[in-house]
Amino acid sequence: MTANREGLITLVYASTASQPFRETALAQLLVEFRRFNTENHITGMLLFRDGRFIQVLEGAPSVIESLIERIGRDSRHHDVRILVSEPITERKFADWSMGYRSFRRGVEPVPAGFRDSFADLESATDASTTARALGELTLWFRTREAALS
Repeated sequence: MTANREGLITLVYASTASQPFRETALAQLLVEFRRFNTENHITGMLLFRDGRFIQVLEGAPSVIESLIERIGRDSRHHDVRILVSEPITERKFADWSMGYRSFRRGVEPVPAGFRDSFADLESATDASTTARALGELTLWFRTREAALS
């Protein structure tokens, strides 16, 4: 996918699920989201853990801004907080209409001194922490997806 005359932006937000989501319900939603994203030239990544979503969206500014307004009105989640919104020159997720990963805390042992990038991204108070945590999650996601392919 390439940029149109409007350019590209990336927008990252975090939100809290309004109700528990089962894996099957998330899978059904992803079918809908991926279709919409493909039709609207949106790429990105969706992570879900312990009732919290973090999503990266990439696309034309007007499309992404309209989508985030719709997301903000969606009753399936609340506390939508935009973490990053900035222009980009190329997509990090050009191959995905919506990459997705659900994971639970406590499933894998956490080594001593481990830093939790998911939690860092949610609680970041400065741009450098947000950028670092997002970079780590993106790398983790891409590495994990490549290993499963």
